Amino acid sequence: MTARNRSVRSGYDPRVGPILALGRPPETEIGPGERLAMNGMGSFDWDLDQGVLELDEAALRVFDLRPGEFDGRPESLVLRVPPEEGARVDYALRRALQAGRRTYGGYFQVTRRDGAKQWSHTQGTILRDKRGNAYRIVGIVRDATDELTHTPDVRVSRPAGERQSLAPIVRLTTEALSRAVTVEEVTAVLTGAGGLERFGADGLALGLVEGGNLRIVGVSGEPVAGMSGLSPRRLDGALPLGEAVMTQRPRFVSSFAELGERFPAVLPYVAAMDELNAAAFLPLVAQARSIGGLALFYRSGDVFTHTHRELCAALAAIVAQSLQRAMLFDREREFATGLQAAMLPRDVPRFDGADIAVRYHTASSGREVGGDWYDVVALPQNRVGLVVGDVQGHDTHAAAVMGQLRIALRAYAAEGHPPSTVLARASRFLAELDTERFATCAYAELDLTGGSVRAARAGHLGPLVRHTDGRTGWPHVRGGLPLGLATALDLHEFPETRLDLVPGETLVFCTDGLVEERDLDITIGMEALAAAVRDGPDEAEELADHLADNLWERWGSQDDVALLILRRDPDPGTSRAPRMHSYVHQADPEGLADARLALRQALEAWQLAELADDLEVAAGELLVNVLLHTEGGAVMTLEVLPEPVRRVRLTVQDRSSVWPRRRSPGEAATSGRGLLMIEALAIHWGVEPRGDGKAVWCEFGPESQRSLLG
Repeated sequence: MTARNRSVRSGYDPRVGPILALGRPPETEIGPGERLAMNGMGSFDWDLDQGVLELDEAALRVFDLRPGEFDGRPESLVLRVPPEEGARVDYALRRALQAGRRTYGGYFQVTRRDGAKQWSHTQGTILRDKRGNAYRIVGIVRDATDELTHTPDVRVSRPAGERQSLAPIVRLTTEALSRAVTVEEVTAVLTGAGGLERFGADGLALGLVEGGNLRIVGVSGEPVAGMSGLSPRRLDGALPLGEAVMTQRPRFVSSFAELGERFPAVLPYVAAMDELNAAAFLPLVAQARSIGGLALFYRSGDVFTHTHRELCAALAAIVAQSLQRAMLFDREREFATGLQAAMLPRDVPRFDGADIAVRYHTASSGREVGGDWYDVVALPQNRVGLVVGDVQGHDTHAAAVMGQLRIALRAYAAEGHPPSTVLARASRFLAELDTERFATCAYAELDLTGGSVRAARAGHLGPLVRHTDGRTGWPHVRGGLPLGLATALDLHEFPETRLDLVPGETLVFCTDGLVEERDLDITIGMEALAAAVRDGPDEAEELADHLADNLWERWGSQDDVALLILRRDPDPGTSRAPRMHSYVHQADPEGLADARLALRQALEAWQLAELADDLEVAAGELLVNVLLHTEGGAVMTLEVLPEPVRRVRLTVQDRSSVWPRRRSPGEAATSGRGLLMIEALAIHWGVEPRGDGKAVWCEFGPESQRSLLG
């Protein structure tokens, strides 16, 4: 049973108030939902993980929305809540999320269907999981006009049947258009929710002049919905809107029959508008040039008084000025973004053994561009250089500096210099450009054969790593000052951090626009990025699309964003000889336990669970030895050897050149028994050199279990 049916059956109709039920006072039948509705309150349920917002009927009335007008997406409320109003509540919510509070609340204005402003209030309870992450918000929303509004209602009171005056229409339309910056936003104001009510019309069509053609770019109103699929038509005067654009004179039509006689080409369209009887075709003229046309349609044929026509002309002039400003903005932004795109690498090289994806996202507002960039450099000996950076400023100068710095840094990397030297030389180059700008940058060099990574930072975020089991983490990568500033202060130290990227793991580099928002701690954005990467798809291209869809739209970034993702191809071995890898970072306290769990799960999947206890002991000893006695992490490899009698080989690789030695600890010693335990548990074990370090390996099988039992 719907909320509407429940309300009526219980003795209350939310549209007309309490009604008498047979044999009982209405108060005894009013439930919780009805009590909220009687006081102008509605409820909502917001699933943050799925991005779905459910509004009950009373909440829809607060927003002046019909059920069919709301699709369950929070961003769809922009039809009634202007961005600057929504930002007020959004700020309160983000502050509550940041501070870990349970509730939040705030006032905001709703623009109703007729253009009137309505003060509203919302209050929500934030539900969190065991880890403290918010996953759901349940709350109420209500009409707060009586509390906060002390001026007369801006809606125009008029007798039933009297058409709305155009004076408030002009005022409200001017107010709405003043916030529209792009042509798309201007079109949304004219054709979106409340557009027809502001114009006092029953149908609307907006056309723009493009290369001698008139193209319909926006339609509103059910009677004229068929016009949305019209292809561009030549401006030849065959249609009334085209004639108005060509002559720059409006045409008012009170009879569609007469319209068909004057314009035979319009007859197919008129036949589909049997509900309409009058229309106004208004040219949109700016600086003596026709830039488009606006058609307003009415069911009544007697609406065009002298005052009405003058106000329609004034309305068209306002729309024309807004469109001209928006067209200029779009052209300037297209030029700026084109310059930015030209400065970025046209193609990203591809490598065997790795999957790479890049994305660049311009800021959501403003005509200027930033200096964010990414780059991928092919290096000798199957290595690849990964670069992400951001030049200070948001203008074409920042983009120009970025282009020069990107090329210089690419050249230094291609010469074979280590990351610390690449950043130091780039800093000197930027300082010599005779610019006061500085830049942040992160550079990493990856050996695709062994998976070793050498990373350095210059005032920038380090990489995010997603491990093969789905865990994500921000490894501690040491860094120096931003490029340019380091040279000015004569501090050219950019220490390197050594990491390992095992097959199947992913590196994610980004600029701060993806994780930083004004007035909020950057750690909130970093946690959101880590969660999105953890829950995203495996492939680099699909993961990049996932981050773009979920984070750029969620944060509504006011800054440019550069994103670079590299994933090493998985190395599962074969069905007869499967293989798994795991990297344990020295600064990751949970890495050791996670590696043991991954080892046991792999053995169970390979139907070798009987070896799990011995292998887990051996892995723990070898990994702890690396974490305690070396300055880096460890790569653990577990593989099944393709022999008639299957054996399992465990290998732990580190970057230390010191080989382990067997000792004879005394009875009171607390260490020195690791190799003795491995020698007792394993069939064979040994040490071999690997690059700039070593690998300790040991093999297990049925023979090792028999020796222990004996």
